[in-house]
Amino acid sequence: MTKLAVIDVGTNSIHMVLAEVEPEGSYKILDRFKNMARLGDGAFQRRRLSAAAMARGLDAIRSLVTLAKNKGYEHIEAVATSAVREAKNGGEFLETVLRETGVTIRVISGLEEARLIYLGVRHSIQFDERPAMLIDVGGGSVELIVGNRERMLHGQSLKLGAIRLKDLYLRRDPPSAKIVARMGRAIESDLKEALKRVKARSIIRLIATSGMAGNLAEIVHLRRTGRPLPQLNLATITRKDIQAVEKLLARSPLKTRLAIPGLDPKRADTLLPATMVIRTLMQLLDIDTLTLSDKAIREGLIYQFIEQHREGLRAEQEIPNVRRRNVVFLARRCHSPEGHTRHVAKLATRLFDETRRLHRLGEHDRELLEYAAWLHDVGYLINSRQHHKHAYYVIKHADLAGFSLEEIEMMANIARYHRRAVPRAAHPTFAAMTREQRRRLKVLSALLRIADGLDRTQFAVVQDLRVTLGRPVVVSLRTAADAELEMWAARNRADLFETLFKRPIHFTVTRVGETT
Repeated sequence: MTKLAVIDVGTNSIHMVLAEVEPEGSYKILDRFKNMARLGDGAFQRRRLSAAAMARGLDAIRSLVTLAKNKGYEHIEAVATSAVREAKNGGEFLETVLRETGVTIRVISGLEEARLIYLGVRHSIQFDERPAMLIDVGGGSVELIVGNRERMLHGQSLKLGAIRLKDLYLRRDPPSAKIVARMGRAIESDLKEALKRVKARSIIRLIATSGMAGNLAEIVHLRRTGRPLPQLNLATITRKDIQAVEKLLARSPLKTRLAIPGLDPKRADTLLPATMVIRTLMQLLDIDTLTLSDKAIREGLIYQFIEQHREGLRAEQEIPNVRRRNVVFLARRCHSPEGHTRHVAKLATRLFDETRRLHRLGEHDRELLEYAAWLHDVGYLINSRQHHKHAYYVIKHADLAGFSLEEIEMMANIARYHRRAVPRAAHPTFAAMTREQRRRLKVLSALLRIADGLDRTQFAVVQDLRVTLGRPVVVSLRTAADAELEMWAARNRADLFETLFKRPIHFTVTRVGETT
């Protein structure tokens, strides 16, 4: 299970959802958070984010990131939309967020925003083969999307967001009828132009998503029933009801609007333009009923994360231990022969267990030996010549999550010494280690050298082994076939073991099915 936090830095609100993504690709949202930071207030006239808005935005993002990290969410996906996208100082804001929180926010285009909204809505509402239109009224832009159950057919972003329209037209409270009519004509003109790009007559269903549409639905339901809306997703409201709310908002001063049951006070100055956009679109499409969706860009980001990380999620299901999983995943990315590396790891840990009374190392070292065995051939990705040295480089720079820098250094060196030269003071990485670390490295490298030799043909000929700790140390091999090449390779790799423990090592063979 992967803990994923998704942050959506919108023009009006900054949202975060906390989700648990299961290995098979399903997910569960555990919590939602919203801060109406109004990042885009005044931004569309000046094409700059104000200092006050950036401070509000930074405080909101910092709080959300801290909350996510405190709850153990290791993956944070963050995107920003039109306010940041269009502001001349948007880059400065993103750099400040990165410096203060460590989170990189990705600025997405209007078309990408539309695609993510479609992904989120399609997985929450049943689509059929006929196209439906989605509308998302944000603070800076309006996304219009046409899609069916198979794919998104069309997407476009219009500069009709509620904060943008408020900044351009609604400077007086209440606005004059002339200004409202002027705003209405601009909305209608832009929507008509947008609908020329789609087959509007084939659209018989309209779905709205966003906080603006949700608040409108809440007001309509309270006016209609006197009760709060029990569920936003799949709720429906009519064009007639929307027109009634639009008229009420247009003629009411702020104090009256704030008293409207269900109205979010923070949307008191932006809900009128949002309502006009929705009503105008319904009128142009000649659609009388609007369906609401409570899913949008954030859920779309979760589905995108699942698709992009499907292989990793399957690996998580296959290998629950995060350290082992990351090691195996690195070996696979480097195209190491998995059968060979798995078998060498088995033989290396058997040698470790059988020689404990000699080396006196613990379980932590056994684990590092096993992982180094999994990774000892990753250097082939760079070049077969001196692949042991390349393995050191790959492991050191692979950013293996779950390991300390000291552990990574140890694994990289174990892999580096699985063949050819043994550790010596002339080697800088070996010389930089403490005396205790150098001894551990020698022991673990000695065991890996022998284990790798015992699978020289990479056919798992040596199936198991036992060790008798005497003088000499006798390694009894159980084999499935002739093991002359394995015996030869293991003898040649036994030099470090023999020097370290001052005992010769002998190998004996028993074929499976034979008795000793």
